Amino acid sequence: MKKISEINNASKIVIKIGSSILIDKNKFNYKWLESFVEELVDFQNKEFIIVVSGAVALGKSYLKLISDDFKINQKQALAACGQIILMNNFIKAFETKKRKVAQILLSFSDIENRRRSLNSKETLKTLIESNVIPIINENDTVATDELKFGDNDRLAARVAQIMEADLLILLSDVAGLYDKNPKNNKNANLIQLIKKIDSNIYKSASTETNIYGSGGMFTKIQAAEIASSFGCNTLIFQGNIQKPILNLKKKNIGTLFISNNEKKKGLKNWLAGSINISGTLLIDNGAQEALNNGASLLPSGIKKVLGNFCKGDIVEIINNKNEKLGKGISYYDSIEIKKIKGKKSIFIKEILGYEGREEVVHRDYLFLEI
Repeated sequence: MKKISEINNASKIVIKIGSSILIDKNKFNYKWLESFVEELVDFQNKEFIIVVSGAVALGKSYLKLISDDFKINQKQALAACGQIILMNNFIKAFETKKRKVAQILLSFSDIENRRRSLNSKETLKTLIESNVIPIINENDTVATDELKFGDNDRLAARVAQIMEADLLILLSDVAGLYDKNPKNNKNANLIQLIKKIDSNIYKSASTETNIYGSGGMFTKIQAAEIASSFGCNTLIFQGNIQKPILNLKKKNIGTLFISNNEKKKGLKNWLAGSINISGTLLIDNGAQEALNNGASLLPSGIKKVLGNFCKGDIVEIINNKNEKLGKGISYYDSIEIKKIKGKKSIFIKEILGYEGREEVVHRDYLFLEI
């Protein structure tokens, strides 16, 4: 299978470019970006969205700091300094090809909150319709460790999801996913094609990052899994070389994750990729069969409630074997569900003291993985 055909056949593509590619010896690698822009503008009738990293590292270089031990407020300040440098270089590189770009800084809630994700989508859609290429980064100047993506691989996957992209590209400092870490194992073999992401695939991944990055191959697999859930393929290939797309075309080396899921739209698309899970509902076999037949989740089929969550939060649904069945938006909070679990819906008013909905998760607000 020619991997370049994935790019040729896709209309809307999200590309993630990491710190290890954009930064070389504490300086922005403008020569690389210039060559990459030349490749992108050669494509006709394609919509590109670029997700980038490196603001903190560039801020550190700009302020001539040596230490890597920074508090969260210091990292936020460094990101504020470095983001300007990052965008100035992208503006300069694309202007040489008479293309315009725009900066979009997204926080965790801009994606994981349904209403705000729709606002983000409309902004991105308007930019693309205006022939402007969005350059996206996580808004590190306001993000905290407790409420952030932490790596831009998963951010890129969620952007691909809300924009209903055809392909997610994750540029790497290695050729793709290997069965062992290629940096310290000469016998490592590149995995060219992955049709299903399971525990064995994750075991192959290295969590090692360079001095600038925060992800590694592990987060790239997580991103591919998010993309796969809503019907989007993911392509990982070596990016830290001049003309990486041309290199892919010539050598056909990289890892392609094939999604076996149908393309989803709207709310179920957003649910499929959501990583903001607030709690878990363990259900019985009867409830599982009902869900598979298109029914809603009723309280009678719930055996156990894990975590503390509010009405309107996203909950994960699992079975007795601890298999993930899907996720959905809960109509009740965790305290209420603990009171009505295992009971028929006709007793909800008697137990809770008010007339609630008969289902805990309605089928219209439910995404099933299997």
